[in-house]
Amino acid sequence: MKLKIGDPAPMFTATTTDGSTVHLADYLGKKVVLYFYPMDDTPGCTKQACSLRDHHGEIRDCGAAVLGVSTQDAASHQRFTAKYQLNFPLIVDSDGAIGKAYGAMGDGFLGAAMNLMGMASRITFIIDENGHIAHIIDKPDCAHHAEEVLKLL
Repeated sequence: MKLKIGDPAPMFTATTTDGSTVHLADYLGKKVVLYFYPMDDTPGCTKQACSLRDHHGEIRDCGAAVLGVSTQDAASHQRFTAKYQLNFPLIVDSDGAIGKAYGAMGDGFLGAAMNLMGMASRITFIIDENGHIAHIIDKPDCAHHAEEVLKLL
């Protein structure tokens, strides 16, 4: 099932970069930029993460938190975070359960191939303060992703 604007955001509990537990429900009352990406430390994913890093203060000033999600483990997320000094948490989705709930796994031929390799598709959901999908960016411009997000916040 593909999520649409206005749908409730699927709630989840997961582990973040630093090993802490995050509950999406804890963000109710705040906007969330939940972005799915294929793999840590690859060219497109690095550009996307660095764009969000560089504009994190502006995104936060709009009342939003940023959460990145991919299927790599915490150690991979820690290396990626340290290498690029990311200033927001990355979520471990090693079984792809969060990606499946958001329809970020196995979309189309390329998505199905990525799913077989255990990778999520690149898609961003902006979740409103009430826990509903406010916007979906299904083909993010990696290098300018933060600007895309800021226009929607």
